[in-house]
Amino acid sequence: QVQLVESGGGVVQAGGSLRLSCAASGRTVSSSAMGWFRQTPGKERESVAGISGSGTLKYYADAVKGRFTISRDPAKNTVYLQMNTLKPEDTAVYYCAASMATFAIGRTSEYNYWGQGTQVTVSS
Repeated sequence: QVQLVESGGGVVQAGGSLRLSCAASGRTVSSSAMGWFRQTPGKERESVAGISGSGTLKYYADAVKGRFTISRDPAKNTVYLQMNTLKPEDTAVYYCAASMATFAIGRTSEYNYWGQGTQVTVSS
């Protein structure tokens, strides 16, 4: 089993930055694909970014390309999401997810473990 705990959410003004962290415990996720998703009330959970087990492959949703960066630190069993130039439409609960595969392309069905989420609110 894998437990994922997100942190780093909060309230920020438009144009600001936040860095989300996702710490894994229970077993190592150093070779697992990891992803960040977000969800707002009444909408489906959507993919934001993902990173392969090796860390060499990354993908981003069009809405965040050029503003968000996903990275991982295998030694710390942690994945990060650096979010810059935040916009009000980035407001959501952000979830970290881990897959049992080494690569995933962002579908929720590909991920086996989920964190509890962290709220990000961007004010205009």
